[in-house]
Amino acid sequence: MNDLEHISIRNQAAAFPEHYHDTFCISLIRNGTETIAMDGKKFYGEAGSITITNPYEVHANPLADAGIKLDFDTIYISGDLMKYLFGGKNVVFRERNIRDVGVVRNFLALRDSLSVTDAGRREALLPGFATSLRPFAEGKEADYSELSPADLREVMEYIRGNITGNLSLEALARVANCNKYGFAKKFRVSTGMSPMHYVLMKKIFAGKRDITPHTELTRIAYDYGFTDLPHFSRTFKRFVGIAPSTYQKSLLQGE
Repeated sequence: MNDLEHISIRNQAAAFPEHYHDTFCISLIRNGTETIAMDGKKFYGEAGSITITNPYEVHANPLADAGIKLDFDTIYISGDLMKYLFGGKNVVFRERNIRDVGVVRNFLALRDSLSVTDAGRREALLPGFATSLRPFAEGKEADYSELSPADLREVMEYIRGNITGNLSLEALARVANCNKYGFAKKFRVSTGMSPMHYVLMKKIFAGKRDITPHTELTRIAYDYGFTDLPHFSRTFKRFVGIAPSTYQKSLLQGE
């Protein structure tokens, strides 16, 4: 299900630069303290708490303490799925640090269903998880992405459909029916990212989905247009927080 994904990170020791997700990013902090830097402010999520960023919120994750490794689990929920779970209404979360026993309990149950790909249990758990989050949500009139122009929406679809290809700025601008300079400026205003930074991020997360316990990482690097495995590994760690080889080892341990 593309509307719902899970990742588990252990011993993260690298900061994340400014980025955003096109999903709700809901994390349970297991050890250490997560820092969310956004709009000139910093928010902290300590062990045992839930942190949330909304779709398309540009934020960074500096290290709260370089001497303490960060462990966390994250569930990514698409805007469309969240809207469905909230009865067809768009919502946002203003709370960045939620300490609620019910939310944590439902998060863990949903995480476990995703870890073993138990689709039936996952679908049964989702409404309860949404209900536990309801006290921390508020309505939102506009779409999550804030990308109201249809041409920008087409660009997103074009990127998804051609993620292994050579996605140049010129090609993306043609899809949006404008010159590359105007497109780049409009895209950054709409998303907080340059078009090529966004493409790079999407290539990494697409490549991450292709990694299995026995995948040849060099082949994935070339499939997504990286010059070599070190280039792919550096970029992967920049966006995911760990090297692709470390991520692959975690899949091997789960077999």
